[in-house]
Amino acid sequence: MSDDLSVLWQQQWPHCPPLADNLKHVYRDRWVRFHSLPESKRYPDDSSEYDIVLHRYNTVLDELFRGEEVRIVTATWSDGPEPPALPECHSRWHPGACHWTSLRTDEDETDPDFITYIHLYASRVPWRRDLVDDLLRAVADDLTAGVMITSLTFDRIHHPYDGGADILLPTAVDRDAVKHRHTDWLSLHPSGF
Repeated sequence: MSDDLSVLWQQQWPHCPPLADNLKHVYRDRWVRFHSLPESKRYPDDSSEYDIVLHRYNTVLDELFRGEEVRIVTATWSDGPEPPALPECHSRWHPGACHWTSLRTDEDETDPDFITYIHLYASRVPWRRDLVDDLLRAVADDLTAGVMITSLTFDRIHHPYDGGADILLPTAVDRDAVKHRHTDWLSLHPSGF
């Protein structure tokens, strides 16, 4: 599986390895960010705010993937190139996860004390609303990061983070269509962050 996924990734995002947080910097013309809560509040405090967070995540995910299969990609980190055993919570948030690839988070880092590896795990499932709510709640609570829900070819990416979601689409026109449907969820920051 790993070679096929890596080839698919390279075809869509040739200037960026599969590091979810880096895509927005390399492909700004295909990126939009939505905040999870009104007034750009970062973390939900109660069940009504969790409802808003999950509604926003799932609304965009439905628009991107309704009626399709998706790839769910999750991550762990370590100080070595071999993936560690998955923690129980990871298996709960991402059942069926299989190791895809491991890579250094910063190829320019030379100090051994600061070299870190990210280990990516992927699965393929039919999309349905609320499919990954446990995973999305964990992201919203900053219990996990580096998550991507993608099309099978990786041309559409939903990268939830604690506070919102970065969406990457095949073209700026596609990006603008999604952006204009949810203008109330956009950041007021001039750069879109």
